[in-house]
Amino acid sequence: MSKFRKIVCVDYTKLEPWALEELQAYSEERIDVYDDHPSSKEEILRRIGDADAVLVSWKTKISEEIIEQCSNLGYIGMACSLYDDASANVAVNFARSRGIAVTGIKDYGDPGVAEFITSELIRLFHGLGDHRWREMPVEMTNRKIGIIGLGNTGKLVAKCLQPFGPDLFYYSRTRKKELESNISYLPLDELLQTVDVITIHLPRNTLLLKAPQFDLFGTGKILINTSLGLPFEEEAFAEWIKREGNFAIFDGDGKKELSAKTENLPRVITATKSAGWAKETQQRLSEKVLENLKDFLG
Repeated sequence: MSKFRKIVCVDYTKLEPWALEELQAYSEERIDVYDDHPSSKEEILRRIGDADAVLVSWKTKISEEIIEQCSNLGYIGMACSLYDDASANVAVNFARSRGIAVTGIKDYGDPGVAEFITSELIRLFHGLGDHRWREMPVEMTNRKIGIIGLGNTGKLVAKCLQPFGPDLFYYSRTRKKELESNISYLPLDELLQTVDVITIHLPRNTLLLKAPQFDLFGTGKILINTSLGLPFEEEAFAEWIKREGNFAIFDGDGKKELSAKTENLPRVITATKSAGWAKETQQRLSEKVLENLKDFLG
């Protein structure tokens, strides 16, 4: 069986204990496992040391500078989603240009996100919490809901909402014509003018909504964000949410980059925890991270 010389979990990757035990079988030396997040570039470098394989969560940045100084690295396993270089916390393209393999995972936290969105919409429509969207409770039936970003999460959200009978629309960088029997594509501006609700599922560092788009979206609407980071200009959002009848819903990840001032505005509903984290999420994450590593070793 092929092995790395040394594997380091450079921060709290959330791998389950059984996965860490199995991980040891693929490292000649004793693996180093950290259960916190390094606070500086120097600490990251110290932890990696002369390791040839590193596992890292989405919270720690593995920059070009760090990669340059870790000459033994041959593998970086991201215990998080990997969409593209721009949205990753690892300098993916730079690493690969130096012959370092970089892998990421998908489809591990999507069910929890879809459950959160469905639950929060129902609560807001019916006034089951501290807020109610309209003067009278309303059902989801025939509501026009727009999904921005029809990747794995967006598709699962659509699947969860369909039994309630809303009219579903989507905008994505690439059309998914094979899915359009149950959900209709609209260009972004047209979607914003058409729907009552938008739920946003975009990679980190994607900026899509500015003041003109919020003006098109208008009033009496609902915005949901569970993306990592803010896919909109915060100042423009803050002006939009001040308009009577607008509501916004964020899970713990979606609100992380919101300023406290904006988060505390009326009709901004936030959760303290990530919607995409559950017992099953941790199980899937552990399995997929190990699978990537084993596939690389062959």
